[in-house]
Amino acid sequence: MHNFKKLNIWIDGMEIVSETYKLTKTFPDSEKFGLVSQMNRCAVSIPSNIAEGTSKSSDKHFNKYLEDSLGSAFELETQLIIAYREKYLAEEKYNILIKKINQLQKMISGFKSRLSKSLDS
Repeated sequence: MHNFKKLNIWIDGMEIVSETYKLTKTFPDSEKFGLVSQMNRCAVSIPSNIAEGTSKSSDKHFNKYLEDSLGSAFELETQLIIAYREKYLAEEKYNILIKKINQLQKMISGFKSRLSKSLDS
């Protein structure tokens, strides 16, 4: 079992949640039940799956939750691209968030790889 609050992937995921909420508050009202809702749910899902995975009885089960978390990160990246193409955010903000999401994707992938190697040993 891991203490999720000490995992950098969880900490960085929580930061992305905050930034996503701040960003989506600026979107048009017409997106309230569309892109806003979807982006917020995806962002929340990233650290939530990491936290839930730490409660599992085996690293094999934890790995599945990390996979779900990674999937949510890719989903959020896609939604951010959509928001940028719809001109809901400036290029500078877009680039900053994409970079953070991509970095987190790499971190989660690396964590999964290390966890898988420990399962193989």
